[in-house]
Parts: sequence; C-alpha cells; structure tokens
Amino acid sequence: MTLTADWLKQLPLRQVTSATPVSGGDINEAFRLSTPEGPYFLLVQPRTPASFYQHEVAGLKALSQAANVPEVFGTGTIDGDAYLLMEFLETGHGSQYALGETVARVHHVTAPQFGFDQDNAVGKLPKNNHWQSDWTTFYLEQRLDPLVQRAQTHNLWNDRRQAGYDQVRQHIITENKGRDITPSLLHGDLWAGNYLFTADGTPTLIDPDTLYGDREFDLAMTTIFGGFTQDFYKGYQAAYPLPAGYAERLPHYQLYYLLAHLNLFGEAYGGAVDDLLARG
Repeated sequence: MTLTADWLKQLPLRQVTSATPVSGGDINEAFRLSTPEGPYFLLVQPRTPASFYQHEVAGLKALSQAANVPEVFGTGTIDGDAYLLMEFLETGHGSQYALGETVARVHHVTAPQFGFDQDNAVGKLPKNNHWQSDWTTFYLEQRLDPLVQRAQTHNLWNDRRQAGYDQVRQHIITENKGRDITPSLLHGDLWAGNYLFTADGTPTLIDPDTLYGDREFDLAMTTIFGGFTQDFYKGYQAAYPLPAGYAERLPHYQLYYLLAHLNLFGEAYGGAVDDLLARG
C-alpha cells in the first residue's frame, strides 16, 4: 500500500518526512518512517480494526519485564487501517550465549495458570488462550487438537495420521503425569526471524505470540528451522537448567509447529509431520 500525506499526518508524530517500505513479516505492511526526531517503525494492516495488534502489544509489554523489545509509541486505526507504531531498531551482531540468557530470564516470569489475557485472532490460525490450570489440557485442547481438526477440514489429514496422532496424544498425557510444569512466560514463536541484536549487541525479541506455558514448548521452535547455535543453549542452561527428559519430550512440542506449517503451507510439511507421528 502507499501511505498518503493525509494518512501520515494522523499518526501520533509531529512530522513524517518519508515512509519507506521495509521487510515486516508476511501479514503486515511495514515502513521505516523518517522524522526530525529520528526513525520509527510502522506496521499497517489495511482495512482491519485496531484490535488486530492488541495481542502483539500485550505480548511486547509482557516480554519487556525480562527482555529488550521495541518500544511501542502508538496503535489504533487511520482511515480504517490498523497500525502499530514502534521504535526503529538499528541492527548489529551479538552473542548467542547472551540471547540464551535472555530467553531464560523471560521464562523465569511466571503466572498462576496457563494461557494469556486475550486470544490471538491474527492470521489463519487463531489461538484460544483461555486460562487453564493444567498444561496438558491446554496444550492438547487449545493447541494440537484445533490444528488436527483444521487439517481434517482442509483435506490435509488421513486415517494413518489420525492413528499416529491418537498415539502421540496419549503419550503426551502419560509423560506429563507427575511433572511439575511452571506456567512460564513464552515468546510463542521463537524462530530466527523473531530475534535480533541491536547495534550495540543487545539481544532483542520481536513479533511475539505470547502465552504462559511449558518453557520446553518455546525452546522446541528454536530447534526446527535453525538460527540458534550451541552457545544459545549453553547460555540458556547456565541461567535456567532444563529438567530431565527434555530431549525426549521435544518432538511432541515440535509437532505443534510442524502441524501449524502443514495447515498454512500444505503437504510440503506432510513428511515432517509423518516422521514425528511415527515416533509416537
């Protein structure tokens, strides 16, 4: 989209001298705004209510308790378009070990239950974040089961996958019995595209899909698409050691992210889903 001068004048900024399109994800229009006070980062979702960015703003606020995140300067609608105005961060290079320590600090922030204050209705896979006292119930009924049901509806499922899923589902129930699982603050979509290092090397988390859950769920995403080195895990373990059995439980958390990609992108991820289901 093209941002007109009249549109830009309605932002909570004194003056915008230019708006340059930049990379900002697959569901937003993103711009670098130049102003006399310095640059800003702007996300726009055309013809969408202001509530579109509610969950992201709440997630950034929650993460800011323990991690560096971009500052939010404003959100709302302009001429029917939702917008989110944030700090523009100049990027640099930093320590994966320090990034691991940062994620560990985030996971030390806890809540009484599993879930979050609001659902995330953004994108093609809306998420039910209603509070639950039991993590297994939350993970199965509010994360895995809905993805399986959606795959069935879109002809991405079959009897073999269902049989494998039924077995995995029971294994998750069994392996979580007796575990003391803390409702940790999670980024919720912790892949390499959702962290950066600022110009001074500070690890920074962006674009969250925040919830309180099993911290192993967050770490599972880091193992799927790369972008995290062994130093990341060393830093994490030094700050917040993982409990016994973590490696054995990991595939059951990887399954969620691969089921999500199966639903979003189709059979390109079918083989990876089948491999995890076959492991039981």
